[in-house]
Amino acid sequence: MGRMEQQTADGLRDLLVLSRIPGIGPSRLRALVEHFGSAAAVATASARQLVGVEGIERKTASVISAFYRSTASAAAGRFADEQIARARRGGASILSLWDRTYPSSLRKISDPPAFIFLKGNLVAKDDFSIAVVGTRSPSAYGMQIAERFASELSRLGITIVSGLARGIDTIAHGASLRTNGRTLAVIGSGIDVIYPSENRGLADRIVSQGAVITEFPMGTKPDAVNFPRRNRIVSGIALATVVVETPPDGGAMITAGIAHDQGRLVFAVPSSWSERKPSGTNLLIKQGKGKLAETIDDILAELGPRLTAVLPEGKGKRLAPLPELTLFERKLLDAMGDVPVHVDPLAARAGFSVPDALVHLLALEFKGGVRQLPGKMFVRL
Repeated sequence: MGRMEQQTADGLRDLLVLSRIPGIGPSRLRALVEHFGSAAAVATASARQLVGVEGIERKTASVISAFYRSTASAAAGRFADEQIARARRGGASILSLWDRTYPSSLRKISDPPAFIFLKGNLVAKDDFSIAVVGTRSPSAYGMQIAERFASELSRLGITIVSGLARGIDTIAHGASLRTNGRTLAVIGSGIDVIYPSENRGLADRIVSQGAVITEFPMGTKPDAVNFPRRNRIVSGIALATVVVETPPDGGAMITAGIAHDQGRLVFAVPSSWSERKPSGTNLLIKQGKGKLAETIDDILAELGPRLTAVLPEGKGKRLAPLPELTLFERKLLDAMGDVPVHVDPLAARAGFSVPDALVHLLALEFKGGVRQLPGKMFVRL
């Protein structure tokens, strides 16, 4: 069954209630709604019908059925009503995965949040955004680079995404605002709980020139376990992620790893020769997980063709065309979308055996047509 139409207030409430069932995370929620057509229809489904949904085994089906017959359902309804009311009072909105205004790039990752709480607004050009992330304790060099990259990209009309943390994130948001550009801040707490507290003023300014975004309910306090989940949205909402400066064990390395797994480009700014401490960005470059970015021209050389809708005329270098492809390579490319896909279903779509598909995919990788990700996943370039 196809995606539901944009949610009504009642539909949003039903989705929030469904999300409160133990064991129902974004993936299962998405599967249930896609299967039955609405969250309300899930509430009336029998256990036998529920077991027919991908990822819903007998035990989970029983939990869902029991939930809607128990007082927990009423408590979830009160939670949903409270969240909707608090968001409205705070000037925020709640977008579900099925809303037309839900960020299109974020919808394409393997585990998009079922809901995002949004304060500010999203516009069409935000589909052409770049994340700029890094350490909370930058050097003078790191601060200078973050300011330069974010401001130069912003002047070209590119929306800057970051995580509102101290350090590089704060500099990236501020640089975008100072150039009158757009910026999106993804946070690891409720949208009414800005962390760190000294960035409340910055968050207010971002709302006027972009949006503050979170998947966490109103009132959620910042917690260490929230930030890796936050990071997948930072990278998932952007076309690419630029890591400015970070130690090898820094949070920005988590964001880079997630972006790489999502099939999104990762750029790494090499550390200054004067730094005498281990560099996460240099490690990304050495491992082949981050493309060298000494200036924004390195970014535009890779992304230019995908940014033509927002770049001023003449900006952004065109990538060289692919070498001539065989019929088999073309069939594999035509079977791929923008989302990473495992070789098994890809081979089936293209009508090949898995071993034959891998041979042709290896040739495509050498020609620059695809990138192989961990777990025999492939993404079209």
